[in-house]
Amino acid sequence: MVIINPGQQRFFIALLPPENVGQIARHIEQRFARVYNSRAAQKSPPHITLQPPFHWSGSELPNLQQKLTEFALVQNPIPVTLDGFGAFSTRVIYINVISTPELLTIQKKLSNYLQSSCGIMGTGGSNRHYTPHITVAFRDLTKQNFRKAWSELEHQQLYFEFIVPVVTLLIHNGKRWHICQEFVFNEHQ
Repeated sequence: MVIINPGQQRFFIALLPPENVGQIARHIEQRFARVYNSRAAQKSPPHITLQPPFHWSGSELPNLQQKLTEFALVQNPIPVTLDGFGAFSTRVIYINVISTPELLTIQKKLSNYLQSSCGIMGTGGSNRHYTPHITVAFRDLTKQNFRKAWSELEHQQLYFEFIVPVVTLLIHNGKRWHICQEFVFNEHQ
């Protein structure tokens, strides 16, 4: 059990898809809730995690927001391609995000920047392999339901290309994740 100091809040940083793609991801999550009794993915907006959840003092939030503003101003908007579905083990099903150099670079830059400027560490250390994805079912997906769902989705077609113009800071309210603030990338680099 982790004891959190008073005033500490949970945050994570992600790229969010455009509304139309987010609605499709939500529809898939709702199907998992209805058919496979897996609702955990519905506790956050559809997203591609760049910095996994971390604790940060609410009183220091303006400092974090300033650092993220500075970071975003020297980054280009990120092209993203979604292509089909993938899975981790027998517990997670996700929309596959193609690992482009731009995505891998922004994730590494953000991780290094947050570590050096704010002391925020990613989970698993620097050796952790980054696999960009949009989770649609996890945690409460049973192995039996995973097998049924995966046989349905494994070869299903899904393809989108889009540009993400902002990086998003999300905050946990004790029950679910919400958008705290968006930080606009520099379009004129």
